Amino acid sequence: MSSKKKILLYDTTLRDGSQAEGVSFSLPDKLRIAEQLDQLGIQYIEGGWPGSNPKDMAFFHDIRHRRLKHSRIVAFGSTRRARRRVEKDENVISLLAAGTPAIAIFGKSWLLHVNDVLRVSPDTNLTMIRETVGYLKKKGKEMIYDAEHFFDAYKDNPRYAMATLRAAVDGGADFLALCDTNGGCLPEEITAITEEVGRSFSVPLGIHAHNDGGLAVANSLAAVRAGAIMVQGTINGYGERTGNANLCTIIPNLVLKMKIPCLTRNRLKKMEQISRFVDEMTNITPNSRAPFVGASSFAHKGGMHVDAVRKNPRSFEHIDPTLVGNHRRILVSELSGKSNVILKAIEFGLDLGKETPETKNILDELKRLGEEGYEFEGADASFKILIQKATGKHKNFFELEGFRVIVEKHRNDPPVSEATVKIKVGGVSELSAGEGDGPVNALDNALRKVLLRFYPRIKDIHLADFKVRDLDAAAGTAAKVRVLIQTRDGDDIWGTVGVSENIIEASWQALVDSVDYKLLKDR
Repeated sequence: MSSKKKILLYDTTLRDGSQAEGVSFSLPDKLRIAEQLDQLGIQYIEGGWPGSNPKDMAFFHDIRHRRLKHSRIVAFGSTRRARRRVEKDENVISLLAAGTPAIAIFGKSWLLHVNDVLRVSPDTNLTMIRETVGYLKKKGKEMIYDAEHFFDAYKDNPRYAMATLRAAVDGGADFLALCDTNGGCLPEEITAITEEVGRSFSVPLGIHAHNDGGLAVANSLAAVRAGAIMVQGTINGYGERTGNANLCTIIPNLVLKMKIPCLTRNRLKKMEQISRFVDEMTNITPNSRAPFVGASSFAHKGGMHVDAVRKNPRSFEHIDPTLVGNHRRILVSELSGKSNVILKAIEFGLDLGKETPETKNILDELKRLGEEGYEFEGADASFKILIQKATGKHKNFFELEGFRVIVEKHRNDPPVSEATVKIKVGGVSELSAGEGDGPVNALDNALRKVLLRFYPRIKDIHLADFKVRDLDAAAGTAAKVRVLIQTRDGDDIWGTVGVSENIIEASWQALVDSVDYKLLKDR
């Protein structure tokens, strides 16, 4: 693939992505995401459908006052209605009112939709496409025509599918975006049909793929190889049903594998960051196994793999993770070998040799704790503390003298949780009480309340996630549980673990490690 080929990136997270189950963007969310996409260098940002709801129209109004450096904002809508004159159609009027430099409209390519959904004649559908594109083009808009269900339409009736594109071209379309709207096509079908369209039209082509068959990324790349120069998709693949083509996967493949510089290398390093930012805006837990940007993308656990990566990262990494703003992670468990421990220690700034007593002690402790139910893959902070203790470098910031947790419930009132914690810092005993939404929250509040007197910086931390897993379901309520806690401060997020037959005790272990880690890293 020639590096001279120009590819335009078209993001529809704010419109198509918002149609995903469980996703809803507020107006401030949409504006912040648009600014991040602009900083990334996305050429087109589809802001929404102005004719569908007031929030989208408000977005188009507010985005005009933001200084975007790289992106053109696009308003999205449909062709005119069958029984409306184009200049009187509310949808068309709202598209113009959005005031964007570019407009994308979709039209029906598939006779199944023309006959069963629109219920108009095939010729009427062609007229609707031609007139709508033509009218908006005469208003000075850059026109992107989304040929809905185009690939299914072509397989059903290629002559009519091509006629719909001809109608858009006759109207003055600047781009023809071919849509695999049902997401059921295979890459070879995308390639053959895109190439045929390219032979028939001189207008630049785009691809808009959905992921129902798990092939949206592959289909998008196949379309690029077949001549498409505009790639439409969403951050993290958000979209209706199983989602849209994932730009966080497509873009690195274009730049790093196909050598198409649709983003500069410096902006490519923002991929992991924008992936997490959009997840944060949607309040959805990031997909740790997402290619390129997921937390597990460059995570290594098997001892032989880790040893190979230590010697040459290319042995088990298809790219340098820093190219997309990610980083290598070495996982540790009871299955770990010495290489896992050594590389993990290096991450923490500690130099361990393979044959040192400290390394053996850590491995032995890992195996012992693994048998008890501890798991450190999501608890790096607890593992760092384990290493510190094994190497004699751990500092005890405080000692527990005791805690008590009470949960009270009266009639139909919500339960009330209260915790009392007594600790010793530097020979001084302190007692504090705290309330919370539950016993763990109360315990956390009481602990931090008493420690604030000695370590003021812990005011910055808060619990980000709390997970409990039953390790022995057959034991019923007497089963051992594992508690994983994620904690944040203004700069970082870290995980800690605790295991016990008592959920409060397990939670306390994880809480103590969490606070210990904060104090350790701030020391």
